[in-house]
This record gives sequence, C-alpha cells and structure tokens, in this order.
Amino acid sequence: WAGSDDGLVHVTRDGGKTWTNVTPRELPPYGRVTQIDASAFDVATAYISVKRPLLDDKAPYIFRTSDFGKTWMKIVNGIRADAWVNAVREDPHRQGLLLAGTNHGVYISYDDGANWQSLSLNLPDVPVADLVVAANDIVIASHGRGFYVLDDVAALRAYATDLVAAEARLFAPPAAVRSTGPLTLTYWLKAPAKHVKVEVLDNTGAVIRAFTSDTTVRADGPRPPTAAGVQRLAWDLRYNGATSFPGMILWGASTAGPVAAPGSYTIRLTVDGQERGTQPVAVRRNPFFPDVTAADLQAQFALALQIRDKLSEANDAVIRIREIKKQAGERVKSDSTTLPLKQLADTLVAHLSAVEGEIYQVKNQSNQDPLNFPIKINNRLANLMRIVDGGDGAPIANAPVLFAEYSKQLAAQLARLQLVLDKDLSAFNAALQKSGRQPVPMAP
Repeated sequence: WAGSDDGLVHVTRDGGKTWTNVTPRELPPYGRVTQIDASAFDVATAYISVKRPLLDDKAPYIFRTSDFGKTWMKIVNGIRADAWVNAVREDPHRQGLLLAGTNHGVYISYDDGANWQSLSLNLPDVPVADLVVAANDIVIASHGRGFYVLDDVAALRAYATDLVAAEARLFAPPAAVRSTGPLTLTYWLKAPAKHVKVEVLDNTGAVIRAFTSDTTVRADGPRPPTAAGVQRLAWDLRYNGATSFPGMILWGASTAGPVAAPGSYTIRLTVDGQERGTQPVAVRRNPFFPDVTAADLQAQFALALQIRDKLSEANDAVIRIREIKKQAGERVKSDSTTLPLKQLADTLVAHLSAVEGEIYQVKNQSNQDPLNFPIKINNRLANLMRIVDGGDGAPIANAPVLFAEYSKQLAAQLARLQLVLDKDLSAFNAALQKSGRQPVPMAP
C-alpha cells in the first residue's frame, strides 16, 4: 500500500512490479494520506486516514476497504467535525478495534469504524500526530506536547455489549515478565461490592497469593478496589510473604514472598463470595538475562520458598510466645490471692522470654537499633531471603549452607520452647484448673 501527500492511494500485490490506483472516489482531491494500516487479520483489508487542513478543510477522513481497494467506505461517524485525522490503527489482537489520532485527541471504534467515541480521557485537547499499539499499551505522540501511554488495554479489547450487563468480569491479563515491574490485573464491577478478592493460583490450583478488600484480614499487598467500573490491581509476581508481627524491626532483610518462577498461573476473581471468573497468565523469563537458565530460576525459587516458610515458622513462634505471655499475665492479674500462681507465671514468662530473645532481637525499638543489638535467627533468615531473592539468578553457593545452619538454630529454640510449654505452661495450667480458672491454650 502507498499513500501520497496529494491524495492518491495505490496498492501492489506483486511486490511492487505493478501498482493500481485505488484512491477512494469519495475522497476530495489533494488530501494528504497520513496513514495506511493494513489489517493484521485480513490481507484484503486496509484503513487509510487523510487530512486537508491546508485547503481549509478540517473534516475527518477515514476509509476502509475489504477488497484490496476496489471499494471503500468512509467511516467517521462520531468524530467531531473539525478533528482532521493524522493516524488510524487497527488493534493487532482484536479485529475491528480501531484507534484514530486526530487534531483533537484520540478516538476508538469497537465496530470496525462504524461508530467512534473519544478515548482522550485525561489527555489534553492536543493534536495527536501518531499512535501505535505496542503489545498491551496504546502509545501516542502529540504534536509538540510529548508522549502519552494508556497501559494495559485488556478492558478495551474485551469490551462488548454484554460486558456492562455482567455483574463482574475479570479481563485476560498480558504475559508477565520477571524483573520488569508488576503485572496489572484488570476487572469490571457493575455495582459497588462489599468484598473483592483476587487470587493467584499455581499450576496445581494452590493459592500462592491472595489480595482482599476485607480490612479484617491482614493485607499482604494492595487491597482490590470495590467501586463500580473498571478497576486495577498490581501483582508484583511474588508469592504470599512470610508471617509478620506488630512492631517487628529487621535489618537488611525482606519478608516478601519469592518471585514466581516462569510458568503458567491462574487469576481468580471473587466478588461478595461468588466466583466471577478466572484467567490464565504466563510468567516468563526476562529476555535481557540470556545467561540465566530456567533451572537457575527454579533453584532460586525453591530455596526462597523454603526460607520464607522457615521465617514464618520463626515469627509464628514469637507470636505464640507473646500470646501465651499475655494470657498468663491476664490470669495472674485477675487473681490477687494465690502467690504460688504468680510465681509459676513469672517462671513461665521468664523462660518464654528467653526463647523469644534468641529468635528475635526484642531490644529493637527503632530501625537504627539493630546497629547496636545483634540480629537474631529470624533476622538472619530474612536477610538471607533478601540475598537469595534479589534479582534473577541461581542462589549463591553458600546460601544453602547458611539456610541449613539457621534452620538448625531455629530447631534448637523451638525444641527449647516445647520444653517450656510441656513443663512450665503445664504446671501453670494445672494450678489454674485447681483454682477453677480457665487454662492458657498451648497453641493460641
């Protein structure tokens, strides 16, 4: 296809040996053909945009052919009368989804040009010199004003008349690429929802990350919006993070979950308790790291997942210790007559605190305190997590050795904790029961 600046359109079907003049008959003379976009779906289909402002004609001109230019149809319904057209593009992923860059912003058509509507959104009223569909984004260049990007156009590609009738809809996300930023998940809500949950499942169907709008549940990442309309949520490609507890201060560490290994995953949307759809998504290797193999990334992920679980085990122990100490204090506080009960509680709390202090540096009160107080087991694990999961690549050689050593240290403290529970907590509970009081649960 070839378009000239004096309004002629030609086509060749033999590699340029012969050309045929296929200029639309309805096109006024001496227009400038600003763009020809050959369809990605049909070799006989093409779209052209033409402008004539230098001839004092500001009208929009877009034509479509489906027979190599033998016949053309003018398709400008919905574009304002003075918005001459600088570019027309067909989306390469959805047939009939067209975009037009005009002297007054961007227009979109869902029906192959039969009808257009503005897609300018928050774009200023500027001339759009050109636009392209780059993967999942619409990128435009405005005349002398700059570049703009409408990212992740999954909702536009999925738009249909039945969309607005649906209670909720999860749109197909693009493929995710490691170490390039989060993946945007897009969904539609017909009406405001009370609770929205977005989950990521691995290829076995297990939930590896969950985002919920329920404020009574601890948030491991952003909360899904619940307002009506098109909503977005960013997944940083990580699994659920390690268990944490209030006031925890660590140094040079991370409690974030490991980055997902390359493979197939599923996104699931649940609105007010009802599942509203699933969509597959692929996580891919970063092509800019050609020396990193799939085996390297799998080894990195496997070790990071082990570290996360061991870190959770350490933090769960601290949470358990603190809850038992709290309940023991409450039992003693409400009993002012039994001195032996107070002594048993003091012994229990002292032994629990000793274990807690080996798992977590309890002296930390600010982010600078670890400079003065040595880090403990959970901080060592969290620091190793940051090292192993930082960037794309196989774990450093001594990482498994360090993990084994830290796991051994934690196992020793957990065994010590169990002895305290078996001896001191059992004795304290026996005294509580003897005095007719409720015992402290072994596992709060």
